[in-house]
Amino acid sequence: MGEPYVGARTPRREDARLLTGKGRYVGAVRLPGTLHAYVVRSPIAHGRLVGCDAKAAWAVEGVLDVITPADAAGLSLPCVSLAPGQRMTSFPVLDDAIRYVGQPLAVVVARTPEAARDAAELVDLSLDELPAAVGTDRAMEEGAPLLYPEWGTNVLTDFTLGDADWASFAEQAAHVVEMTFTMGRVSPYPLEPRGVVASYADDELTVHISSQAPHHVREHLADALGLSHDRVRVISGDTGGGFGAKEHVYPDEALICLAAMRLGRPVSWSESPGDRLFATLPARAAVHRARLALAEDGRFLALHADVVGDVGAHPSNVGISTFTVTATLLPGPYRFDRVAVRVRGVVTNTTPTGSYRGFGQPEAALTRERLIDEAARRLGIDRIELRLRNMLGPDELPYTTRVYQRYDSGDYPLALRTLRDLVTPVEKADGRRRGIGYSCHVESTGMGPSMDLKATAIQAGGYETVVLRMEQDASVVVSSGVVSIGQGIETALAQLAADRVGVPIERVRVVLGDTATTPYSSIGAIASRSLAVGGGALTRAAEQLRGKLLALAAHRLEAAPDDLEIADGSVRVKGDPAASVTLRELATSAWRGWDLPDGAAPGLEERVSYDPAGYTFAYGAHAAAVAVDPETGAVEVERYWVVNDAGVLVNPAVVEGQLRGGVAQSIGMALTEEIVYTPEGQPITDYLLPTTREVPDIEVVMLETPSPITPGGMKGVGEAGTIGPPAAIANAVAAALPEIADRITGVPLTPSRLWSLLADVPSPPR
Repeated sequence: MGEPYVGARTPRREDARLLTGKGRYVGAVRLPGTLHAYVVRSPIAHGRLVGCDAKAAWAVEGVLDVITPADAAGLSLPCVSLAPGQRMTSFPVLDDAIRYVGQPLAVVVARTPEAARDAAELVDLSLDELPAAVGTDRAMEEGAPLLYPEWGTNVLTDFTLGDADWASFAEQAAHVVEMTFTMGRVSPYPLEPRGVVASYADDELTVHISSQAPHHVREHLADALGLSHDRVRVISGDTGGGFGAKEHVYPDEALICLAAMRLGRPVSWSESPGDRLFATLPARAAVHRARLALAEDGRFLALHADVVGDVGAHPSNVGISTFTVTATLLPGPYRFDRVAVRVRGVVTNTTPTGSYRGFGQPEAALTRERLIDEAARRLGIDRIELRLRNMLGPDELPYTTRVYQRYDSGDYPLALRTLRDLVTPVEKADGRRRGIGYSCHVESTGMGPSMDLKATAIQAGGYETVVLRMEQDASVVVSSGVVSIGQGIETALAQLAADRVGVPIERVRVVLGDTATTPYSSIGAIASRSLAVGGGALTRAAEQLRGKLLALAAHRLEAAPDDLEIADGSVRVKGDPAASVTLRELATSAWRGWDLPDGAAPGLEERVSYDPAGYTFAYGAHAAAVAVDPETGAVEVERYWVVNDAGVLVNPAVVEGQLRGGVAQSIGMALTEEIVYTPEGQPITDYLLPTTREVPDIEVVMLETPSPITPGGMKGVGEAGTIGPPAAIANAVAAALPEIADRITGVPLTPSRLWSLLADVPSPPR
């Protein structure tokens, strides 16, 4: 066999169809007789729907159905991830209690999209408006409007992780840095909007949906609609970006399926561009009141944070787990004597918050890395030296943190030292102030052990299953429950199969995204786990299939399996290519049951489920060089550097792409992106995504420390690029503006916010 596929920069096989307009997106699904739906949403943030008059809508030509809360009574969706003491574990698909602008109140179905929209505008909503609670501070005030009066509070859950005696360590510290950090509410904003085409015939529901977890969607739709799971098929083709926003089924998507069942006709719906910011779940919105305690020599003693997360109107599918992940990843790559985190989830009259690429980890990095930089500034210690002094070394791994995470492998100091050697300052005389900022992180990937998920009240299994089959012509089919969302998993799985079985990659087909043809996956493509867990299952399946091929050939060639090799489409005796049998001949005989060793079963198919022993932990170090205009507060990121270790790299080109894309996405979170609400709960829809002008050259260096947990040694990388930029950029801005360094405590760092901070600095006396 030629060069190995694992480690090669194999071109992504997905790109051929995606770049030629042949992508399999929901918007391209065409079924005979398809109808079109439009969702009627609440224009107010808090109140009650006391009437929903659809007479005028029914009069519009082509309207076939109008679904109101009375038609969907009892339909609800579950929270998959539950926090201790969580007051709410499911949420209704339609509700006459209104708790955010954009909440679905009705669905209109018509023969054309235009008729559905026109009719939706004629639905007469009678609303009893109430005062809104916007922002966690307001929601926790005494006398604040209550979203769920029966609770007597807007606090959904309140619990603590870590060391109960952390305060005594802080009291004995020589230095304590205390700061409050805020993270703006941001939108995942995938290029392909959410969409559904649902059809119902012969008591079976078929759902085409843009989703990261089709099996997850299937079970929740079946339960909500009262169907047995075998009567629901979910198909997710080429999902045009997910970023966490598409890892579950939404109330409006369930309503489209209900409409198809009521009418017995296919129903199509796609989220309107104007609805995205208040209909698709945003994330990040949180406030951290944090303290870092240090000894006289700069040794880290204790780290504490009070995390208050904005849940929005109700807990989403993921509940408040994004804030819990913040708590568990707060220590990063450093050692502390004590760590404790209080986590509170608070409901507000805003869109429910959910998952977003990085899932609580950029927030943890921002808080920790800003505290470290501020400590270095106050103590007069070099910020890189302070980090290295407290950083876990490779000989200390595996290591269990004070908040229960068991880091598997790596060399964290090497990443930071490598980064330090890469960074070069930008020197220009243009009147702007310049600074360089650093951040380091450990990334939780490969969300896995099923019993660990049970123990933490996540209602899902953490394993992945692969079916690997060699056909009679020696072509290979990989079927997996993970899905393609633009992360290159189709190519990576093909590389693994080709390499481990010993066939050309052109002979490997990968099947994903259809619950009728792929093995069950209750989590799907989230949490940087597709390759770490799905690839782990494939690695084991390929080893078993290869072993069976060698055993069959050994029987035919009267040789020992260890004396054989697979090369050039044949199994042959090492050193004697003439003594061989082709893979095609072996496969044909296996499927026909011919010439098998005693006890061997016909066929060449392996089904393997891999439930990992633990999470895998990737890590990275980031640096940003910024220029700040003190006259306007505008920040430009001029250069960016990343050093990352994601274990064994199946395709370095794909990994680099994931890192650069994540950095670009997170630069927006650091500088420009935020969903803002008025005190009345109305979203302000100016939302500034980064463009090519805001994204600089990004230099990437990759380290490679295999994970001892994953078969094949892989770790995840899908979220890595998003974790470091907010912290690195904020630290760079603080370095450029030392006079306000201790007030650089929130993102996005918009020009107006920085200008206001600079304007508050007293002028020096004349």
